[in-house]
Amino acid sequence: MTAPQDSRPPPPDAPPDAAGPRSRWHPSTVLARWTAWVPIRSLGRRHRKRILQHLLALGERDRYLRFGYQARDEQIEKYVTGLDFTRDEVLGIFNRRLQLIAVAHLAYAPAPQIKGRPAMAEFGVSVAKSARGRGFGARLFERSALHARNRGIDTLFIHALSENAPMLAIARKAGAKVERDGGESEAWLRLPPDSVSSHVDEALERHMAEWDFQFKRHMRTVGDILDGVAEVKSKLSGKGREGREK
Repeated sequence: MTAPQDSRPPPPDAPPDAAGPRSRWHPSTVLARWTAWVPIRSLGRRHRKRILQHLLALGERDRYLRFGYQARDEQIEKYVTGLDFTRDEVLGIFNRRLQLIAVAHLAYAPAPQIKGRPAMAEFGVSVAKSARGRGFGARLFERSALHARNRGIDTLFIHALSENAPMLAIARKAGAKVERDGGESEAWLRLPPDSVSSHVDEALERHMAEWDFQFKRHMRTVGDILDGVAEVKSKLSGKGREGREK
């Protein structure tokens, strides 16, 4: 792990979390950060079914923008089956019903894409139609950049259709360099080296997201129990009325 470089100014294209310790830990900065916090959870093999359900629920247009072609159900199934959770990082956002409403795939290439340079990680994301407009895509991009940075990755890479305005807007806002070549565009975001604080940030994000998920699961279980009790009461009440009427 690279030693902290707190006295060194961040590179001009570094993401916001690369700022120095004073700006990072200023009360107003911390408050703003955690007020807008979104629980992002790492996904594994046991989540394949939920990932598949999320992607299959995408409309034709959304599938086209996510994969760069009009992906059919069987092609999406093949993609999900081929996810390598030991090499890549897959991140997700769950709603209160524990449904996946946003999924990001951070793919790590086994070798550098550009000779003489470190390997890049490629970012792809999809957000359910009902969950758009809340900045989930940008949050997943920030978390993916943090994860890649902590793995010693030099550059985050995006390959997208030029008409995929939301994706390219996320990249540009993060400071990525975007190049357009006809109907396709590529974006590169140089990442700062990892530091103690970047590893602490990721650990906090991971543990808080796990706590959030377990809390939602507990509340769903409580809700199911209450619904069951209400249903039993309703049936007993109905039987009681029938007995009195007889």
